[in-house]
Amino acid sequence: MSFPITRLRRLRRNDIFRRMVCETVLTPDNLIMPLFVVPGSRVKKPIVSMPGNAQLSVDTLVEEAKSIEQAGVPAVILFGIPSKKDALGSEAYAADSIVARAIEGIKKAKLDLCVITDVCMCEYTDHGHCGAIKTNRDGQPDVDNDSTLELLAKEALAHIRAGADMVAPSDMMDGRVGAIRGALDGAGFSDVPIMAYSAKYASAFYGPFRDAAESPPQFGDRSSYQMNPPNAREAMREIALDIEEGADIVMVKPALAYLDIIAQAAQRFDIPIAAYQVSGEFSMIKAAAANGWLDEKRTALEMLTAIRRAGAQLILTYWAKDAANWLR
Repeated sequence: MSFPITRLRRLRRNDIFRRMVCETVLTPDNLIMPLFVVPGSRVKKPIVSMPGNAQLSVDTLVEEAKSIEQAGVPAVILFGIPSKKDALGSEAYAADSIVARAIEGIKKAKLDLCVITDVCMCEYTDHGHCGAIKTNRDGQPDVDNDSTLELLAKEALAHIRAGADMVAPSDMMDGRVGAIRGALDGAGFSDVPIMAYSAKYASAFYGPFRDAAESPPQFGDRSSYQMNPPNAREAMREIALDIEEGADIVMVKPALAYLDIIAQAAQRFDIPIAAYQVSGEFSMIKAAAANGWLDEKRTALEMLTAIRRAGAQLILTYWAKDAANWLR
């Protein structure tokens, strides 16, 4: 029936009605907090382009992890910035890497947190790309897909041996989920889940993260392995392949500009969907809020709810701790 018998405003009249008929619920359990770990002691170096975030040494990271746990956030994902870099990113898979020490610090503190690690080479290579470099058919340097798989598998194994609960390969090499799954299973870690960055786009929204992780590419860009932003069907192929290779959770990155991809993935695949609300999405709202143009809390929660409504069950966001406190 139509107006005046049907009045949709009836159930918007007060907060109780609105809560009772709310279609999408965002809770702290949906959130994952990214953290950046660096060598040293008592280090808390602010990331200028990401207000409120900092590079942390292991001791200060453990303190921050405690406050994240207290806020009710169930998980963190660790990104390491090593003291030295080389062409093969050897610090990524060293037994005593900065990420391994951070994992051990969190576990020693007996925090009720799922510790996830980013598995990629870009933070560790001196060229800033996500794998080993070789000369391609055109005589140009490019990331060699197949030799990189071995490095990623070694990195994932090093993180799990240090005590990580889950690994998250973000490199976008073909076949890397299968290579990591095979390495983990072969080493007796068949119970360890993989959260794959399955549809990771070559986005303009990553700028502040590259400041945080000190990982800008020293030549070219990452468009030969990250996805082309106009493509949607290709994203479904990427996700399907990662699931076939053994991914337990699949991720879309970035989130805001790719809500349609999240929605398609949630409708098509019977597997948990994650989304990464990336640094550029975070920093542009921070900048607008600092200028008084937007209300940070309302805008952040609206964006997170939109990502959740699109179908993401897990959201990696730099607002995780703040949002958990707001939601409580």
